[in-house]
Amino acid sequence: MMLFPRAGLLATLASLLLTPLTLPPAWALDDEAQAAKEEGMRLYGIRRVDSAIPFLEQAAEEGDAEAMYYLGESNRRLVMGNMNQASLDWYYQAAQHGDPYAMLRLFDGGACELGDICPENGDDWPQEALELTLPQAEAGDPKAMAALYYIYYYVEDPDEEEALTWLKRAAEAGNAWAMNTLGKRARDDEDAYESETAQLEAAEVWFRRAAELGYAPSMNNLSAILSNLGRNDEAWEWMTEASEAGHINGRRWTASCHIVPEEEGRDLCDSAPAPNPAIGWAIMLAIDEEIPRAYSNDSLEYYKEMLTTEQRAEGERMKEDWLGLEPPLSYFPEKFGP
Repeated sequence: MMLFPRAGLLATLASLLLTPLTLPPAWALDDEAQAAKEEGMRLYGIRRVDSAIPFLEQAAEEGDAEAMYYLGESNRRLVMGNMNQASLDWYYQAAQHGDPYAMLRLFDGGACELGDICPENGDDWPQEALELTLPQAEAGDPKAMAALYYIYYYVEDPDEEEALTWLKRAAEAGNAWAMNTLGKRARDDEDAYESETAQLEAAEVWFRRAAELGYAPSMNNLSAILSNLGRNDEAWEWMTEASEAGHINGRRWTASCHIVPEEEGRDLCDSAPAPNPAIGWAIMLAIDEEIPRAYSNDSLEYYKEMLTTEQRAEGERMKEDWLGLEPPLSYFPEKFGP
């Protein structure tokens, strides 16, 4: 459970109480608001939260609860994970529209305890999230099942067994995020398996299921698992899939293996196509333009020095071929991340 510094939070919460919330009804977004939301989510996915905010606000003002929640996340990230007036305001609006993750964020920030920003029928945001989400999960909603994984860690008597039960049910119901989370749990649980190979193979099962559904984070994770198992040909295939699905790590591997295919500790590159440094440079330049600060200046200079003048010039000419691809590049941040 994440705790946030509370200095000054009392004043923030008090002022929130004085702010009337005008909540439009939730309906399908018109084309303009939907386009704004998509651009806001794209910018959020590449960690440009300050730029994402005005676009997400357009969708939130039309009643989109998901945009409200991500506005809370964006404003929180602007202040290094702390709560501020804007984040609390948007979390509260999202919570009023039924978003369980927003309710958990309000609990993390002490909204009810410190500022009397409480659920309508009580004083316990995690319990409110549970009462809202459990019936939806029991009715077969995979997203609700996945949300219960977090909620059961937050309730007054945390229940890890129940949390894992719902995570597995979400995965079996086809929720790719739940599959990926089960894969990460297996990958990171060194004490649950007799050997490292068994541990990696257990993670592979879940990562593969989600990857085959088109879930880019699992493509990336599956590639790493396969590489650690020494299956580099298949690992490279999935890293390529991750790149094509917009995962920044897959795209960076594609670029660097074209430029530095034989560096120590990079067995994955052994299975890549024949290197073409100009293509690698074109991809790097495109990444750097699409996602500012994806590479440090030192990193770009490191790779640049490995190319001839002609290769760099050719890469410059080919850069446009790697810009504006669909889906756009993303870090694929967790919805309920740190």
